[in-house]
Amino acid sequence: MTERGKPRPRKSPSRARARKATPKRWSQRITRESNALDLNRGVFKLTSAKEIAASLKRSAERSSRRKARPYRSALSMLTFYINRAGKNLPKTQRERFQRAKVELKRQFGRD
Repeated sequence: MTERGKPRPRKSPSRARARKATPKRWSQRITRESNALDLNRGVFKLTSAKEIAASLKRSAERSSRRKARPYRSALSMLTFYINRAGKNLPKTQRERFQRAKVELKRQFGRD
């Protein structure tokens, strides 16, 4: 009941169903389907910052789905991955991805 004594309107069942249909891992869908890049499988599981940067650079230069220039697209995808992982990203991986950012800059000649 509201303050004036009128009952609150009930939410429609279709609205509740629409909320459930939303995928839980939207960031995974973005990584897979976005127009940012066509990424190589397992790029963020690589153990070397140089390998990660090289893979992102290759993907960015070959991708036909990107909207920005290759460097910006590669850096955006790396930053997106770091931000989406948030506090769950182990310190060692976070440091590796930060080194990959620096390496990406170097590989694109933006020192």
